[in-house]
Amino acid sequence: MGKIRIGLIGCGIIGESHLACYRDQTPDAEVVAVCEILPDRLKDVADRFNIKKRYTNIGNMLANPDIDLIDICLHNNWHAPVAIAAMEAGKDVYCEKPMAGSYFDAKAMYDCSVRTGRKLHIQLAQIYSNDAKAAKRFIDAGMLGEIYHMRSYGFRRRGRPYVDGYARKEFVNSKTAGGGALFDMGVYHISQLLWLTGIPKLERVCGRTYAKLPMDEKRREISGYDVEELGTGYATYEGGLTMDILESWAIYARPFPSSIICGSKGGLSISPLTFHSAMEDIQSDTTFDLSQFDYLNHTVYPEMAMYDNSQVHLVAALQGKCELLPTREIGLQTQLVQEGIYISNRLGREVTAEEIAKYSVSTALEVPNLIADGKE
Repeated sequence: MGKIRIGLIGCGIIGESHLACYRDQTPDAEVVAVCEILPDRLKDVADRFNIKKRYTNIGNMLANPDIDLIDICLHNNWHAPVAIAAMEAGKDVYCEKPMAGSYFDAKAMYDCSVRTGRKLHIQLAQIYSNDAKAAKRFIDAGMLGEIYHMRSYGFRRRGRPYVDGYARKEFVNSKTAGGGALFDMGVYHISQLLWLTGIPKLERVCGRTYAKLPMDEKRREISGYDVEELGTGYATYEGGLTMDILESWAIYARPFPSSIICGSKGGLSISPLTFHSAMEDIQSDTTFDLSQFDYLNHTVYPEMAMYDNSQVHLVAALQGKCELLPTREIGLQTQLVQEGIYISNRLGREVTAEEIAKYSVSTALEVPNLIADGKE
């Protein structure tokens, strides 16, 4: 099979990181086109990455028959309309996290993928870490016994986008982002645990969100800051499995410990990976040489290199070298519990998975350059 031909949409900091990965780590893929609504930004990025075909109109890019895969690096509430348009145009889609700005929109993306038969892959970086790959091996081997609880932790002492000095203002208002800490970084930690435990079925969730710490008032006004800096939740899954969630962009506290998974035979701290158990009634905490594990995965078991990161894996899957990980399912279930926390916070009570689906609405924004004009 020839190289996978990629069209990337959105030339911001995330888009640039994707372009660098394709250039440096995926010899079986080629970025043949980029799209960016800001002409100066488009020229700068396309020049630096030596990409000849350039668009300011997304619809024109989607009409290009020489593109196999569309890579979406836009803000959250533009994910769904662009992804759906791309799949309906016959393209496979790679989309940045979170899957969308609401569960309703993520479900629409999922349904479109099923209906059109196009691949939909979500960027969930933490499932490719050596910690996660080793943890998955232990869990699948039954070393934890019955898994009954997990804890999703994510910590920043002071790291709110824009108002704390980095990234763009679109990250911190619900109109473009849909949410704050839970959507930005919580998606990584929650999705990792859901993947490790077999994507359990959510039954109900409760939670609260907070934005209490001071910030530069000028930046607050410019950005329209209205999302959470701290998200907390407690979710119950089918079979009695539970998960508590604590995700911080800003908090007055010591760093949180690792996410954990608790089982009847043993438990795991995810990073650094530690196996907690007892031998002959003596408590033990075992750590691992994951550098050797990684070395073997690139020598003795070279097929494991297809799971080095999200983009490397996607290109390998599109070429038929491996099966695509179910990131559209993981992403959708992550979105479900995240939105459940928001709805629970709003209603002041626990909500069921069915209620989350019922109350979730589209937050997708109109995409001004989505309709082709044939001028490029």
